[in-house]
Amino acid sequence: MSRATSTRSFKACIRCKALLSQDTQKCPICGSVEFTNEWSGMVIVVDPEKSDVAKLLGIKTPGRYALKVGL
Repeated sequence: MSRATSTRSFKACIRCKALLSQDTQKCPICGSVEFTNEWSGMVIVVDPEKSDVAKLLGIKTPGRYALKVGL
């Protein structure tokens, strides 16, 4: 499986930018039901309390997030 194929198996939550599997119906981070397949960049946050990147991006919950989300 190529890298492009594996990353596109995710969709992004429009509200919080969490990257979720295509079969997810409701975002477990923010509760939104609005998603997009138009996203780029990925950051994985393990410990938001200690991560300067998470603080900069406003991420408070561990997980996989898109850096940019299109509509």
